[in-house]
Amino acid sequence: MEDSNVLFAFGLTLFAGLSTGVGSIMAFMSKKFNPRFLAGSLGFSAGVMIYVSLVEIFVKAKDSLTISYGEKVGYTYTVIGFFVGIAVIALIDKLIPSVENPHEIKTMDSPPKDLKLMRMGIFSALAIGIHNFPEGLATFMAAIEDPALGISIAIAIAIHNIPEGIAVSAPVYYATKSRPKAFWLSFLSGLAEPIGALVGYFILRHIFNDATFGLIFAGVAGIMVYISLDELLPTAEEYGEHHVAIGGLIAGMLVMAISLLLFV
Repeated sequence: MEDSNVLFAFGLTLFAGLSTGVGSIMAFMSKKFNPRFLAGSLGFSAGVMIYVSLVEIFVKAKDSLTISYGEKVGYTYTVIGFFVGIAVIALIDKLIPSVENPHEIKTMDSPPKDLKLMRMGIFSALAIGIHNFPEGLATFMAAIEDPALGISIAIAIAIHNIPEGIAVSAPVYYATKSRPKAFWLSFLSGLAEPIGALVGYFILRHIFNDATFGLIFAGVAGIMVYISLDELLPTAEEYGEHHVAIGGLIAGMLVMAISLLLFV
């Protein structure tokens, strides 16, 4: 892995992770907040991630594993890796209590007003950090292999990190009435993504080969599909209308398909 590629990949991961700060700002500007726009954006992000996972990342994983193990065994390992990725992120989801789960994002129209707000914000930050760790690895590995693909994934993840920022900053702000505290806690929760990239780099750089790359990419594809179906689309529908979310989903797939065609 060349140093320039590593720096570029890390920069993309940092951008994606710290976009939680955008969610913080939106939470403070709730009167100007547009739920339909956010719903469409989340649907768009899901479309990008689902399309790129199944059409690009899964195929790249299969190609790499085929080189190492042959056609049938390589394809089998790709499928196994894909569902292992889903199992890992589903297990992480299961271990996080639902009341603090960042998937359970509520609208800003009627924020909760109990004494547990601060605790909710802190636990949301921790939960989001756990979820963002594998996303950081996904963005980093994609950018190392294909910078254009890495950019697309980073943008999609950045969009879906916005409501996560809201999930952290809103309860902290209503508990403390301090915008700086709410902003920084939300902002720092996104650091798990570049940390995931760094851990992945230092652990994997000595064993990086076709087999390693293929297994990781297969798992990443599974993680991204799960996040899209379990996080992005349900949250998009909670914020806006069903057809706005689905329209965003289709638009995301179309834009991703066109962008991939431009690099063929």
